[in-house]
Amino acid sequence: VQLQAFGGGLIQPGGSLRLSCAASGFNLYGWQIGWFRQAPGKEREGVACISGDGGVKYYADSVKGRFTISRDNAKNLVYLQMSRLTAEDSAVYYCATIPRTVIRPESAMCNNYRSMRWWGEGTLVTVSS
Repeated sequence: VQLQAFGGGLIQPGGSLRLSCAASGFNLYGWQIGWFRQAPGKEREGVACISGDGGVKYYADSVKGRFTISRDNAKNLVYLQMSRLTAEDSAVYYCATIPRTVIRPESAMCNNYRSMRWWGEGTLVTVSS
C-alpha cells in the first residue's frame, strides 16, 4: 500500500490550499483515510478522517469549519481543502490509512495516529506572509 500526499506550498494567512492524497497501485474506494499533520517540535495530530465510502467525516476541533475532507473515487484521490489558514496550520501534512478489512470509527482514527498502518510521504504547508 503506497500513498502520496501532495499539493503543499507557501500560502499567506487567510488563504486556501487543497491537498491531495493519491494511492499507488490500488483503488482507494472502501479504504478509510486520515489526514494528519506534524509541526516542528510537536506531536503528530489528526486533522480529518473519512470513511471508506465518504459518508462519515471527522474533523479535529482546530480545523472544524475551515477544512473539508472529501474523496473522488473516479480519480482515486482524497482531498483536504483548507481555508482561512493561519500560521498554526503550518506543518507537514500526511495521509494515512488502515487495512481495508479493519473498520474503525473515524474519530478514533484521527485521535490516535499510531493506529494508522500505512503512511504517505508528507507535503509541507507553510502559512506565512
